[in-house]
Amino acid sequence: MSSSLPYRPCVGIALFNQSGQVFVGERIDTPGAWQMPQGGVDDGEEIVAAALRELLEEVGTDMAELIRVADRKVCYDVPMELSTKHWGGKYRGQEQTWVAMRFTGQDSDIHLDGHDIPEFSRWQWVDLNKTVDLIVPFKRETYAKVIALFQDLT
Repeated sequence: MSSSLPYRPCVGIALFNQSGQVFVGERIDTPGAWQMPQGGVDDGEEIVAAALRELLEEVGTDMAELIRVADRKVCYDVPMELSTKHWGGKYRGQEQTWVAMRFTGQDSDIHLDGHDIPEFSRWQWVDLNKTVDLIVPFKRETYAKVIALFQDLT
């Protein structure tokens, strides 16, 4: 991957339930790979607005309230084949702003098929520190950083 390529601006959401666990979904295109909701930030879009939009698209609900926005960004590179597949080779990876939110709805409010192209095939609530074991290998260091950012919320 060329280090001269930019990072794609992205938001990641640690959606906490009332028990202090976070939402993870199993990627529909990569069975066995789980992740927290995330997605690109549109030009001029506010981070919290992007987080709520991504929740609505990927989880089927925006029933959440802001806990906090992380004070630093987390960057990661993706394998070249993923960069080419998803972004036409324009980016080397993602620069994520992570947002912690509290889910204010019920489990029945979660609808993975709420968007035209679902991101996840199934979902679960897990302890934040367990997410690193569920994620694809190239994102594990990223998730370790996210755990450190929000560990005090569990």
